[in-house]
Amino acid sequence: MKEKKYTKILVANRGEIALRVIRTLKEMDIKTVAVYSEEDKLSAHVLAADEALCIGPAPSKESYLNIDAIIAAAKITKAEAIHPGYGFLSENADFAKEVIAAGIDFIGPSAEAISTLGQKAQARAIAVKAGVPVVKGSSGVVKDNFLLEAKKIGFPLMIKASLGGGGRGMRIAQTEDTFETALETAKAEAKIAFNNDDVYFEQLLISPRHIEVQFAADNYGNVIAFAERDCSMQRKNQKLIEESPSPFVTPEIRKKLIAAAVAMVKQAEYSGVGTVEFLMDENKNFYFMEVNTRLQVEHPVTEAVCGGIDLVKIQIEIAQNKPLTLTQAEAQKITCHAMEFRINAEDYEQNFLPNSGLVSYFHTPDGLGVRVDSAVYSGYEIPSFYDSLIAKLIISAPNREQVLKRAQRALDEFRIKGLKSTLDFHKLILQNKKFQEGKINTALVEEILNEGKK
Repeated sequence: MKEKKYTKILVANRGEIALRVIRTLKEMDIKTVAVYSEEDKLSAHVLAADEALCIGPAPSKESYLNIDAIIAAAKITKAEAIHPGYGFLSENADFAKEVIAAGIDFIGPSAEAISTLGQKAQARAIAVKAGVPVVKGSSGVVKDNFLLEAKKIGFPLMIKASLGGGGRGMRIAQTEDTFETALETAKAEAKIAFNNDDVYFEQLLISPRHIEVQFAADNYGNVIAFAERDCSMQRKNQKLIEESPSPFVTPEIRKKLIAAAVAMVKQAEYSGVGTVEFLMDENKNFYFMEVNTRLQVEHPVTEAVCGGIDLVKIQIEIAQNKPLTLTQAEAQKITCHAMEFRINAEDYEQNFLPNSGLVSYFHTPDGLGVRVDSAVYSGYEIPSFYDSLIAKLIISAPNREQVLKRAQRALDEFRIKGLKSTLDFHKLILQNKKFQEGKINTALVEEILNEGKK
């Protein structure tokens, strides 16, 4: 297989992730092309790129989700490849297919892999074939006899959209009496979000941990997986804080998680960077949940804990048909402890109501073990059209105790004026005894919120 050398890549995204990808491309001496909506003409990723093209009005459907406009921009600028970032079209199999059909490389897995693993029920079937543990559930998409299938699994259960992601199309049915309402809501939400209302069922694990394993697979059959990330600190299936290594995972369990992730990737014949996500119960039994066929928001945690690797660079090199240079032993080596805090433009005291508007002052913390990924600056106008994430604060230190102290210091230094943000809520989490002790699960954020209301 012949290696390629890119000279120009288009980044089909916006904000902090577009800026993060552009930075790596510059370090690789690859020219960068940014695309932007009319609302984003002064965004940092536009200012940082070598070239920038407007691809449409502010609404995502008319710009960042406009496949024809993005491919046209790549052709106009003679970009040899497109990096999708995360969100938007990053897990859209049709986009990957059309990019390839246009004679442009897609930096990510094949359209077939995206399509297969994007169907959560199909991904579950692959996990079973690979010998990866799965939660008791339906054998694929449930098309009819919904209640009968649910009774076979037992209540409480989770209803999940087959094309789900980001917590959309997921509903809990605690009892048979609440099942019909939960089913209708999940299907309706899935239809709106994914234009597909197929669902499947899984037994509900009560307050589990959400553990995920980052992996990379080249075009020669080599697969490596990194130390786990604990993403249990979440609200309504939206992650708020991620850390690595998990304070709950032992070295023995880590080996099993890595082996399971590698087996899953090989079974799926996957090439590129991605993440296998698991749920873990209080007895440290873990179960396959899904595969994310893209770069994750929380990828900097793995970059920090694994000695400063660059996952975007690894993505590019795989797309260029270069073999992986990291060994499995190097990949799973833990060099420090790390946490990522997602700073959103939201008012947590008003049910996390999204904010938009002028950022009158924006000052980020600095110092040893502090990284901030953001495209916001003082005087920047945050649009109302897109995700509320405005910054990621990544803290690393020799151990978890030091990370907590450094995080407190960094959050105290962080200044955002002009609109509400979740900075104060992260400070509140740091004061929680269970969080400090690493006794976290997917229910802890709501517990902290409820305590704050008393």
